[in-house]
Amino acid sequence: MAMEWITAMDKRPCDRNLRDVELISCRLRRVEPLCRLPSSALQQLAMCGFYEDLEKGVTLFRAGEQGRFWYAVLGGSLEVRYHASDADAKAPVTLCTLGVGATFGESILHDLPRDSTVVTKTTCELLRVEQQDFRLIWEKNKELINDIITTCKLKNGFGSGVSPVASSPTKRPLSPDHPNPALPISESPSPAMNRMGWALRTLLLADSSSCLKDRKVAGKLIRKCAPGTELVDWLLNLSPIVHTRAQAAGMWQALLEEGVLSHVNKEQPFKDKCFLYRFRVDEDSATSSYSTSEDINTANEHIRESISALLQRGPDATLRMILRKPSHERTPEELELIFEELLHITALSHLSTSIKRELSSIIVFESHAQAGTILFNQGDEGRSWYILLKGSVDVVIHGKGTVATLKNGDDFGKLALINDAPRAATIVLKENNCHLLRVDKEHFNRILRDVEANTLRLQEHGKDVLVLERVAKQRGQHSAFKYTVMSGTPSKILEHLLETRLGNQVSSLDPFLDDFLLTNMVFMPVIQLVDELANYFHCDVNDAAQTPEDREYIINFKKRVIQFMHKWVLVARHTALDEPCVCDFIEEMALEVEANPELSEETSNIHNLLTQKARYQEDRKQNSAQKWKLPPNGQPVCLFSGNTTSSRNTMHPDDDIIFRVYCADHTYCTLRFPLHTTAEIIKACAAEKLQLNRGAEDLVLVEVKSNGERAVFKDNDVSIPTGLSLNGRLFVTVKDHVDAVTPLPEQEGPTEGIDIDLEILSTKDLAFYITIYDWDLFWVVHEYELLYRTFGRHHFGKITANLDVFLRRFNELQYWIVTDIVSASSMSKRVGLLRKFIKLAAYCKEYNNLNAFFAIVMGLSNMAVSRLTQTWDKIPSKFRKLFQEFEALIDPSRNHRAYRVYVGKLQPPLIPFMPLLLKDMTFAHEGNKTSLDGLVNFEKMHMMAQTMRTMRYCRSRTISLDPPSPKSEGDARSYICCLRSIDNQRVLTAMSQKLEPTRKV
Repeated sequence: MAMEWITAMDKRPCDRNLRDVELISCRLRRVEPLCRLPSSALQQLAMCGFYEDLEKGVTLFRAGEQGRFWYAVLGGSLEVRYHASDADAKAPVTLCTLGVGATFGESILHDLPRDSTVVTKTTCELLRVEQQDFRLIWEKNKELINDIITTCKLKNGFGSGVSPVASSPTKRPLSPDHPNPALPISESPSPAMNRMGWALRTLLLADSSSCLKDRKVAGKLIRKCAPGTELVDWLLNLSPIVHTRAQAAGMWQALLEEGVLSHVNKEQPFKDKCFLYRFRVDEDSATSSYSTSEDINTANEHIRESISALLQRGPDATLRMILRKPSHERTPEELELIFEELLHITALSHLSTSIKRELSSIIVFESHAQAGTILFNQGDEGRSWYILLKGSVDVVIHGKGTVATLKNGDDFGKLALINDAPRAATIVLKENNCHLLRVDKEHFNRILRDVEANTLRLQEHGKDVLVLERVAKQRGQHSAFKYTVMSGTPSKILEHLLETRLGNQVSSLDPFLDDFLLTNMVFMPVIQLVDELANYFHCDVNDAAQTPEDREYIINFKKRVIQFMHKWVLVARHTALDEPCVCDFIEEMALEVEANPELSEETSNIHNLLTQKARYQEDRKQNSAQKWKLPPNGQPVCLFSGNTTSSRNTMHPDDDIIFRVYCADHTYCTLRFPLHTTAEIIKACAAEKLQLNRGAEDLVLVEVKSNGERAVFKDNDVSIPTGLSLNGRLFVTVKDHVDAVTPLPEQEGPTEGIDIDLEILSTKDLAFYITIYDWDLFWVVHEYELLYRTFGRHHFGKITANLDVFLRRFNELQYWIVTDIVSASSMSKRVGLLRKFIKLAAYCKEYNNLNAFFAIVMGLSNMAVSRLTQTWDKIPSKFRKLFQEFEALIDPSRNHRAYRVYVGKLQPPLIPFMPLLLKDMTFAHEGNKTSLDGLVNFEKMHMMAQTMRTMRYCRSRTISLDPPSPKSEGDARSYICCLRSIDNQRVLTAMSQKLEPTRKV
């Protein structure tokens, strides 16, 4: 073994391969204190270090010489000698003797001359590292190397007279600065992970060409180990649901982080490289064990479930591994992955995007196995800020006991860092295996300093009116703007926008203008916005007191207002033109452009605005008498007359809708109102028609769902009929009697639909017509409807009818799947339906209809369907595997990471999973204040606009699919427009129980 590592070390650094580096690292790791260095530092030493084998009496360097190398003693001993003056040169003083593990020569860090002479006392083996290489390694591991240097000097009698390169802080006993990503995060594997590991190991050993075998490494026999690359290859071949090497590596990392698998030297997390790994059972046992035929059969039974579970755990394990890496080892791709994860942590939601990007490089994952562990004590110095990812902790104060329990998503410890104060409480882990994210004080303070340094505050009358932040240049981005808006008054934000983002300074890379156009109604109503724009536009350019510079400034501002209006109408479409003040202002601008030659450059924009306005008015004229109806038996909202299969028409606020309102005795009245009618008016009119002799203040309008749940509407709510659930009904009742209102008998049954045997319809045809129908519904949903729904329609007095209908469609599809399957009494028919619906999901995915894909897969995952084990057992294995793949794609863990990665690779047109867009909007809204110190929180507006842009991107190209054969076109079109659906889970489960009763154990 000695010869092997020396042979590897004798090679030039550029010629060393991974095996050479591994051999050298193993040798260095046997030397104290080098073994305390992280694996990355040892590997760097192994890659760039040189081996010195010196005889006794060799002088390495003399006092006063300029240093070029740093040394570590691997064998033998050396003397450090000091010459007091030239006169005493023949009588040097031996200061100390350096033995194995000693390091010297660190003066090269500061380009200082040598302060002593070093001579070999015996035959010596040394590691020699050149100055530039050692500086790079020291920069990344300052604290540890400084600690090693200081310890060495103290050990050799230099004492306090020698100043270390930098003081080393006291190490925290519980929160290591750099948790080793190669070590498990729990004391022992969970039973589930043990079972998964056993199944994989059993099948690996049973494989005739198994990569898991005994190997001799550096002269030492390692039992049953395999390189990471071969383990990844084997897993890819084992299961078709594992598609990429990254997925397979993540699955092995999930086993490694629980201790089921490990690197042979406990130095590497799982890597798709030639590092060797083995199972824990093979470490603990000296005897060989082989798989019996019974073991193999049992493993084959468990493997499908194990692969699926590991596939879901893999991404989380990979992220935790990255978070345990030192900052300098994280790649740009890994930093982006962490950043995307931080975007969805509630405790960080109030921080700006730039701060989250900073955090992604320094935030650390740590885990603690035992409940009762004290993370820090009351009175301790505040050194870290923590965020709980898993588990819970008790907050204990002296004399008061436990005052609070913090759970997933909560954070603690920040106040002591901000105030530079002692800890105000003791934190005790309440559960085993708690997972936390940690930000250390030095990084926390640096980030706060950087943020303040990059922040520009504009004030008027002593108060902030605009807060700007310097733009951090991201890789591949070249913004023309130095600052982005963080917060400000509405008027000042608009002024800044007109001054910097319009005219000749427009850049498509800067989202500020788009953010404003998408979100301005939240903080600046349309009337206020038009008034402010009019003030800028109507400045008098003929004032005699004006200088030429003033006149040029005013003309430029007029041009910018025209450009702003042009962009606004393109983004807002009919929503802006619905406002009379907008149309009037367009006419005013057109007249001035026509009269003022200096504005002739904007003629094209004005012409475009007038064209948009004319088209809008023509469209509104054609659809002014549009009437909709909400059928009484749960069918979709549709036009009252004409072609009911056409769904492309946009629902406008003043469109009428016909619907029923019931009272407690199940009698009803039919009403017709505009969509923007408030609940208060509907309630009053229904009460009058139903002869409820009570005052309006004593009555409420309430939805009664099929399962008996009741949802009371606020008096100022709008879009009431379109917002009902599938089988929901609208009731008016006395406030005190809401609990007494019961569903109609027919609400427990299915919605009315066309009764056709699905077997006669082609699955691909169904997917095609479902996608075309869904696209028509999606196309008419305006991005603003996401805002209205998130903040509350009553805040804007705006309808969300188009969005309501699209969301209703999702539920209709989901419950149609469940209803059809549990309504089939024949086992063979249920098996056929399962196969058909799995194929239907595949076709919808192929057509980029991800909303329908999610609805279908969630329908198949519904408890009433998933419990039909006898039915599932009869479908072919390829369909089961395909469905497992679909379940992995809709897996909600890590904020739907699998889906987000998948959809990020798609090109438009596509129909996104709308509930997730709404969830993102809600997260941004609830996790961030709209106003900060009286200023609009524009960071929040940016987050919301990002989600709205996603929706716009999905529709940036018109859908164009090859139509199927016209053989059953009429039947398929009609069928998918009106599906039979039961949305009462209790009824569905009861129907499922009748088909396959629960077996009594």
